[in-house]
Amino acid sequence: MNALMQAAIEEARKGLAEGGIPIGSVIEHQGKIIGRGHNQRVQKGSAILHGEMDALENAGRQPAQVYRESVLYTTLSPCVMCSGTILLYGIPRVVVGENQSFMGAEDLLRARGVQIEVLQDAECLAMMRRFIAEHPELWNEDIGV
Repeated sequence: MNALMQAAIEEARKGLAEGGIPIGSVIEHQGKIIGRGHNQRVQKGSAILHGEMDALENAGRQPAQVYRESVLYTTLSPCVMCSGTILLYGIPRVVVGENQSFMGAEDLLRARGVQIEVLQDAECLAMMRRFIAEHPELWNEDIGV
């Protein structure tokens, strides 16, 4: 298991333990995690704090070049909002834990030149499937259904 994806999974577990949606993300730049986060829509009553958005927020202000040299790791395929932010900041590569529970805007990212790697990680899949089965109303709210 990639240590950076493992860090994203740890963030997802943290969100779940807090009563939130188990989606985690980390941003890597030159071998170092510069931002980490997890979905906090429930915990903070936020409309936008998906895991990727939280990781970017926690990375703080960075020069544009840093984003252009970074890799974003996320346990679940990024939605349109998160994908738009990835494009806005020019992040060139995204590693996705799984995209079977939810297929985000991967086609949009690829069309704009972002390299996407999907792992179909068993732990990411199991965590999301269990959460969706136990909390379908919360899941539907998170994805805008």
